[in-house]
Amino acid sequence: MFKNISVISILLSSMLFPRSTDAQSAYYQNALGLNGNALKTSLHDIITNHNFQQWPLWSYFSSTDIKTGTTIWDMYSDIPGGVAPYNFHQVNSQCGTYNNEGDCYNHEHVWPKTFFAGDVYPMRSDLHHVYPTDGFVNNKRSNFPFGKVNTANWTSDNGSKLGVSTSYNTWTSSNSNHYCFEPIDSFKGDIARIMFYMATRYLGEDAGWSDWEMANGANLTSSAISILLDWHHKDPVSQKEMNRNQAVFLIQGNRNPYIDYPQFADCIWGIADCKPLFNENISETSFQFYPNPTSDYLIIPAALNSEVYFDISSVYGQNIKLPVIDNRINIQHLPRGLFFVRYTFQQKKFYSTFLKQ
Repeated sequence: MFKNISVISILLSSMLFPRSTDAQSAYYQNALGLNGNALKTSLHDIITNHNFQQWPLWSYFSSTDIKTGTTIWDMYSDIPGGVAPYNFHQVNSQCGTYNNEGDCYNHEHVWPKTFFAGDVYPMRSDLHHVYPTDGFVNNKRSNFPFGKVNTANWTSDNGSKLGVSTSYNTWTSSNSNHYCFEPIDSFKGDIARIMFYMATRYLGEDAGWSDWEMANGANLTSSAISILLDWHHKDPVSQKEMNRNQAVFLIQGNRNPYIDYPQFADCIWGIADCKPLFNENISETSFQFYPNPTSDYLIIPAALNSEVYFDISSVYGQNIKLPVIDNRINIQHLPRGLFFVRYTFQQKKFYSTFLKQ
Protein backbone atom coordinates (compact mmCIF):
# COMPACT_ATOMS: atom_id res chain seq x y z
CA MET A 1 0.00 0.00 0.00
CA PHE A 2 1.32 3.44 -0.94
CA LYS A 3 0.49 6.57 0.94
CA ASN A 4 2.21 9.95 1.29
CA ILE A 5 2.97 11.52 4.63
CA SER A 6 4.48 14.89 5.38
CA VAL A 7 7.46 14.77 7.67
CA ILE A 8 8.54 18.03 9.26
CA SER A 9 12.23 18.63 9.68
CA ILE A 10 13.16 21.30 12.18
CA LEU A 11 16.88 21.12 11.57
CA LEU A 12 18.65 24.45 11.89
CA SER A 13 21.93 24.35 9.99
CA SER A 14 23.49 21.11 11.24
CA MET A 15 21.73 21.02 14.61
CA LEU A 16 20.71 17.60 15.90
CA PHE A 17 17.66 17.87 18.11
CA PRO A 18 16.95 15.24 20.75
CA ARG A 19 13.76 13.24 20.88
CA SER A 20 10.89 14.87 22.76
CA THR A 21 8.62 12.30 24.35
CA ASP A 22 4.90 12.73 24.89
CA ALA A 23 5.59 13.22 28.60
CA GLN A 24 8.01 16.05 27.80
CA SER A 25 5.49 17.59 25.40
CA ALA A 26 2.87 17.56 28.14
CA TYR A 27 5.41 19.04 30.57
CA TYR A 28 5.87 22.05 28.25
CA GLN A 29 2.25 22.26 27.11
CA ASN A 30 1.68 25.80 28.39
CA ALA A 31 4.78 27.07 26.57
CA LEU A 32 4.28 25.45 23.17
CA GLY A 33 3.32 27.99 20.53
CA LEU A 34 4.79 31.02 22.34
CA ASN A 35 7.74 33.23 21.36
CA GLY A 36 10.02 35.83 22.91
CA ASN A 37 9.49 37.00 26.47
CA ALA A 38 6.14 35.22 26.68
CA LEU A 39 7.88 31.92 25.98
CA LYS A 40 10.67 32.62 28.45
CA THR A 41 8.17 33.57 31.16
CA SER A 42 6.09 30.46 30.54
CA LEU A 43 9.18 28.24 30.70
CA HIS A 44 10.21 29.94 33.94
CA ASP A 45 6.81 29.19 35.44
CA ILE A 46 7.19 25.53 34.44
CA ILE A 47 10.69 24.96 35.82
CA THR A 48 10.65 27.18 38.92
CA ASN A 49 10.28 26.00 42.53
CA HIS A 50 12.35 22.88 41.99
CA ASN A 51 13.32 20.62 44.88
CA PHE A 52 16.77 21.93 45.71
CA GLN A 53 19.31 19.68 47.38
CA GLN A 54 21.63 20.43 50.28
CA TRP A 55 25.32 21.04 49.65
CA PRO A 56 27.62 19.26 48.79
CA LEU A 57 26.42 17.34 45.76
CA TRP A 58 29.05 14.57 45.51
CA SER A 59 26.55 11.73 45.81
CA TYR A 60 24.35 13.01 42.98
CA PHE A 61 27.15 12.91 40.43
CA SER A 62 26.87 9.11 40.45
CA SER A 63 23.45 9.57 38.83
CA THR A 64 24.09 12.62 36.67
CA ASP A 65 27.64 12.40 35.38
CA ILE A 66 28.90 8.82 35.15
CA LYS A 67 30.71 8.18 31.87
CA THR A 68 31.67 4.52 32.23
CA GLY A 69 31.93 2.40 35.36
CA THR A 70 32.88 4.82 38.11
CA THR A 71 34.52 7.46 35.89
CA ILE A 72 32.75 10.78 35.49
CA TRP A 73 32.25 13.24 32.68
CA ASP A 74 34.32 16.42 33.07
CA MET A 75 33.85 19.15 30.47
CA TYR A 76 37.21 20.66 31.39
CA SER A 77 39.26 17.50 30.82
CA ASP A 78 37.30 15.11 28.58
CA ILE A 79 37.78 14.88 24.82
CA PRO A 80 34.67 13.30 23.26
CA GLY A 81 35.72 11.04 20.42
CA GLY A 82 39.33 11.17 21.59
CA VAL A 83 41.46 10.09 24.52
CA ALA A 84 41.08 12.09 27.72
CA PRO A 85 44.41 13.09 29.33
CA TYR A 86 43.14 11.61 32.61
CA ASN A 87 39.91 10.40 34.23
CA PHE A 88 38.32 11.05 37.59
CA HIS A 89 36.43 8.48 39.64
CA GLN A 90 33.21 9.57 41.27
CA VAL A 91 34.26 8.72 44.85
CA ASN A 92 38.03 8.37 44.92
CA SER A 93 38.93 11.54 42.97
CA GLN A 94 37.05 14.16 44.97
CA CYS A 95 38.94 17.27 46.07
CA GLY A 96 40.80 17.77 48.47
CA THR A 97 43.61 19.97 47.53
CA TYR A 98 45.17 20.25 44.11
CA ASN A 99 48.37 21.58 42.61
CA ASN A 100 48.04 20.44 39.01
CA GLU A 101 45.57 19.22 36.46
CA GLY A 102 44.33 15.72 37.08
CA ASP A 103 44.75 15.87 40.88
CA CYS A 104 41.04 15.82 41.75
CA TYR A 105 37.63 17.19 40.79
CA ASN A 106 35.24 19.53 42.57
CA HIS A 107 31.98 21.43 41.96
CA GLU A 108 31.88 23.96 39.14
CA HIS A 109 29.13 26.58 39.08
CA VAL A 110 28.82 27.30 35.36
CA TRP A 111 27.08 30.55 36.29
CA PRO A 112 29.63 31.71 38.90
CA LYS A 113 28.16 31.86 42.37
CA THR A 114 29.98 35.16 42.89
CA PHE A 115 27.30 36.77 40.76
CA PHE A 116 24.30 35.38 42.63
CA ALA A 117 25.59 36.39 46.07
CA GLY A 118 27.48 33.21 46.88
CA ASP A 119 26.16 30.32 48.94
CA VAL A 120 22.49 31.07 48.38
CA TYR A 121 19.85 28.43 47.70
CA PRO A 122 18.44 27.29 45.37
CA MET A 123 21.08 28.56 42.92
CA ARG A 124 24.00 27.15 44.88
CA SER A 125 22.91 23.53 44.47
CA ASP A 126 20.96 23.67 41.21
CA LEU A 127 22.31 20.60 39.42
CA HIS A 128 21.42 22.01 36.03
CA HIS A 129 24.46 24.28 36.36
CA VAL A 130 26.63 22.54 38.96
CA TYR A 131 29.01 20.10 37.29
CA PRO A 132 31.99 17.98 38.35
CA THR A 133 35.16 19.48 36.86
CA ASP A 134 38.89 19.37 37.40
CA GLY A 135 39.62 21.47 40.48
CA PHE A 136 42.75 23.07 39.00
CA VAL A 137 40.99 24.03 35.75
CA ASN A 138 37.93 25.20 37.67
CA ASN A 139 40.19 27.53 39.63
CA LYS A 140 41.71 28.83 36.40
CA ARG A 141 38.27 29.51 34.97
CA SER A 142 37.39 31.34 38.20
CA ASN A 143 34.47 33.67 37.46
CA PHE A 144 35.61 34.77 34.01
CA PRO A 145 32.94 34.93 31.31
CA PHE A 146 32.74 32.38 28.53
CA GLY A 147 33.81 33.61 25.12
CA LYS A 148 36.25 33.32 22.25
CA VAL A 149 39.87 33.61 23.37
CA ASN A 150 42.00 35.59 20.93
CA THR A 151 45.29 35.20 22.79
CA ALA A 152 45.56 32.25 25.17
CA ASN A 153 47.58 32.80 28.33
CA TRP A 154 46.89 29.26 29.49
CA THR A 155 45.57 26.09 27.84
CA SER A 156 44.36 22.98 29.66
CA ASP A 157 45.29 19.43 28.71
CA ASN A 158 42.04 18.99 26.80
CA GLY A 159 42.37 22.30 24.96
CA SER A 160 40.22 24.66 27.06
CA LYS A 161 41.66 28.17 26.95
CA LEU A 162 41.96 31.16 29.24
CA GLY A 163 43.12 34.45 27.82
CA VAL A 164 42.47 37.83 26.27
CA SER A 165 39.22 38.22 24.36
CA THR A 166 37.28 40.80 22.38
CA SER A 167 33.95 39.03 22.90
CA TYR A 168 32.32 41.75 25.02
CA ASN A 169 31.72 45.46 24.66
CA THR A 170 31.63 46.07 28.41
CA TRP A 171 33.95 44.50 30.97
CA THR A 172 33.73 44.43 34.75
CA SER A 173 36.35 46.42 36.63
CA SER A 174 37.66 43.20 38.20
CA ASN A 175 38.41 41.83 34.71
CA SER A 176 40.66 44.62 33.49
CA ASN A 177 42.67 42.21 31.32
CA HIS A 178 39.51 41.27 29.39
CA TYR A 179 39.91 37.56 30.02
CA CYS A 180 37.48 34.89 28.83
CA PHE A 181 37.36 31.13 29.28
CA GLU A 182 36.75 29.09 26.14
CA PRO A 183 35.83 25.39 26.47
CA ILE A 184 36.54 22.96 23.66
CA ASP A 185 34.07 22.86 20.77
CA SER A 186 32.47 19.60 21.96
CA PHE A 187 31.15 21.28 25.11
CA LYS A 188 30.33 24.79 23.90
CA GLY A 189 26.71 23.92 23.24
CA ASP A 190 26.45 22.35 26.70
CA ILE A 191 27.64 25.61 28.25
CA ALA A 192 25.22 27.67 26.14
CA ARG A 193 22.21 25.60 27.14
CA ILE A 194 23.19 25.78 30.81
CA MET A 195 23.36 29.57 30.61
CA PHE A 196 19.99 29.71 28.82
CA TYR A 197 18.53 27.58 31.60
CA MET A 198 19.85 29.87 34.33
CA ALA A 199 18.54 32.99 32.58
CA THR A 200 15.12 31.35 32.42
CA ARG A 201 14.90 29.52 35.75
CA TYR A 202 15.85 32.64 37.74
CA LEU A 203 13.97 35.16 35.64
CA GLY A 204 12.60 37.72 38.10
CA GLU A 205 14.28 35.92 41.01
CA ASP A 206 17.61 37.71 40.67
CA ALA A 207 17.40 40.33 43.42
CA GLY A 208 20.91 40.90 44.73
CA TRP A 209 22.58 39.35 41.69
CA SER A 210 25.61 41.19 40.34
CA ASP A 211 26.06 42.36 36.78
CA TRP A 212 28.93 40.92 34.75
CA GLU A 213 29.96 40.59 31.14
CA MET A 214 27.40 37.89 30.40
CA ALA A 215 24.35 39.17 32.23
CA ASN A 216 22.63 41.97 34.07
CA GLY A 217 21.07 40.08 36.93
CA ALA A 218 19.64 36.99 35.25
CA ASN A 219 19.21 38.74 31.90
CA LEU A 220 21.80 37.79 29.31
CA THR A 221 23.63 40.64 27.59
CA SER A 222 23.49 41.02 23.82
CA SER A 223 27.14 39.98 23.52
CA ALA A 224 26.52 36.84 25.56
CA ILE A 225 23.43 35.98 23.51
CA SER A 226 25.43 36.23 20.28
CA ILE A 227 28.17 33.94 21.60
CA LEU A 228 25.83 31.42 23.20
CA LEU A 229 23.47 31.09 20.23
CA ASP A 230 26.46 30.46 17.99
CA TRP A 231 27.74 27.74 20.33
CA HIS A 232 24.21 26.32 20.68
CA HIS A 233 23.94 25.92 16.90
CA LYS A 234 27.42 24.55 16.26
CA ASP A 235 27.45 22.01 19.11
CA PRO A 236 24.05 20.25 19.07
CA VAL A 237 22.50 18.46 22.03
CA SER A 238 24.33 15.23 22.83
CA GLN A 239 23.12 11.98 24.33
CA LYS A 240 25.19 12.88 27.40
CA GLU A 241 23.10 16.02 27.89
CA MET A 242 19.82 14.18 27.40
CA ASN A 243 20.80 11.54 29.93
CA ARG A 244 21.89 14.16 32.46
CA ASN A 245 18.74 16.23 31.98
CA GLN A 246 16.61 13.21 32.81
CA ALA A 247 18.77 12.31 35.82
CA VAL A 248 18.54 15.84 37.23
CA PHE A 249 14.79 15.85 36.62
CA LEU A 250 14.44 12.73 38.76
CA ILE A 251 16.44 14.40 41.55
CA GLN A 252 15.08 17.94 41.67
CA GLY A 253 11.91 17.79 39.59
CA ASN A 254 12.63 20.26 36.80
CA ARG A 255 14.17 20.09 33.35
CA ASN A 256 16.40 22.17 31.09
CA PRO A 257 14.01 23.22 28.30
CA TYR A 258 16.84 23.99 25.89
CA ILE A 259 17.94 20.36 25.90
CA ASP A 260 14.41 19.03 25.32
CA TYR A 261 13.48 21.72 22.79
CA PRO A 262 16.66 23.40 21.45
CA GLN A 263 14.56 25.62 19.16
CA PHE A 264 13.22 27.44 22.24
CA ALA A 265 16.51 29.37 22.43
CA ASP A 266 16.05 30.76 18.93
CA CYS A 267 12.39 31.53 19.61
CA ILE A 268 13.40 33.62 22.64
CA TRP A 269 16.75 35.19 21.71
CA GLY A 270 16.79 34.64 17.94
CA ILE A 271 14.32 34.95 15.09
CA ALA A 272 12.72 31.50 14.95
CA ASP A 273 8.97 30.99 15.28
CA CYS A 274 7.70 28.38 17.75
CA LYS A 275 4.00 28.95 17.05
CA PRO A 276 3.71 25.73 14.98
CA LEU A 277 4.64 23.71 18.06
CA PHE A 278 1.24 24.43 19.59
CA ASN A 279 -1.14 21.49 19.77
CA GLU A 280 -4.38 21.82 21.70
CA ASN A 281 -4.48 18.05 22.29
CA ILE A 282 -0.83 17.61 23.18
CA SER A 283 -1.69 15.82 26.41
CA GLU A 284 -3.66 13.14 24.55
CA THR A 285 -1.94 9.77 24.22
CA SER A 286 -0.10 9.80 20.91
CA PHE A 287 0.87 6.97 18.62
CA GLN A 288 4.55 6.07 18.60
CA PHE A 289 6.61 5.22 15.56
CA TYR A 290 9.27 2.53 15.92
CA PRO A 291 12.11 1.71 16.03
CA ASN A 292 12.95 5.06 17.54
CA PRO A 293 15.73 6.19 17.22
CA THR A 294 16.41 4.59 13.85
CA SER A 295 18.78 4.94 10.91
CA ASP A 296 17.01 2.98 8.15
CA TYR A 297 13.26 2.46 8.35
CA LEU A 298 10.39 3.81 10.38
CA ILE A 299 7.39 1.54 10.97
CA ILE A 300 3.95 3.14 11.09
CA PRO A 301 1.56 1.50 13.61
CA ALA A 302 -1.16 -0.51 11.91
CA ALA A 303 -3.79 1.55 13.72
CA LEU A 304 -2.84 4.51 11.53
CA ASN A 305 -5.06 3.56 8.63
CA SER A 306 -6.98 5.57 6.07
CA GLU A 307 -8.64 7.57 8.85
CA VAL A 308 -5.37 9.39 9.48
CA TYR A 309 -4.67 12.74 7.86
CA PHE A 310 -1.19 14.19 8.08
CA ASP A 311 -0.77 17.96 8.37
CA ILE A 312 2.24 20.01 7.31
CA SER A 313 3.72 22.30 9.92
CA SER A 314 7.27 23.47 10.32
CA VAL A 315 9.25 25.63 12.67
CA TYR A 316 11.93 26.41 10.11
CA GLY A 317 10.01 25.78 6.91
CA GLN A 318 11.50 22.56 5.52
CA ASN A 319 8.84 20.03 4.46
CA ILE A 320 9.68 16.56 3.17
CA LYS A 321 7.28 14.16 1.48
CA LEU A 322 8.09 10.48 1.94
CA PRO A 323 6.21 7.44 0.65
CA VAL A 324 4.80 4.85 3.03
CA ILE A 325 5.09 1.30 1.68
CA ASP A 326 3.40 -1.43 3.69
CA ASN A 327 3.47 0.76 6.78
CA ARG A 328 7.22 1.40 6.43
CA ILE A 329 9.04 4.64 5.62
CA ASN A 330 12.55 4.56 4.20
CA ILE A 331 14.46 7.37 5.95
CA GLN A 332 18.02 6.34 5.05
CA HIS A 333 18.59 9.48 2.97
CA LEU A 334 17.48 11.91 5.69
CA PRO A 335 20.12 13.82 7.66
CA ARG A 336 20.54 12.95 11.30
CA GLY A 337 18.27 14.82 13.67
CA LEU A 338 14.78 15.04 15.11
CA PHE A 339 11.73 15.04 12.84
CA PHE A 340 8.12 15.88 13.70
CA VAL A 341 5.03 14.25 12.22
CA ARG A 342 1.66 15.94 12.71
CA TYR A 343 -1.58 14.10 12.02
CA THR A 344 -5.28 13.96 12.77
CA PHE A 345 -6.90 10.75 13.95
CA GLN A 346 -10.56 10.32 14.88
CA GLN A 347 -10.99 14.12 14.89
CA LYS A 348 -8.14 14.64 17.36
CA LYS A 349 -4.85 16.30 16.54
CA PHE A 350 -1.50 14.82 17.54
CA TYR A 351 2.15 15.03 16.74
CA SER A 352 4.85 12.45 17.13
CA THR A 353 8.58 12.54 16.72
CA PHE A 354 11.35 10.26 15.60
CA LEU A 355 15.10 10.58 15.80
CA LYS A 356 17.17 9.74 12.71
CA GLN A 357 20.60 8.49 13.75
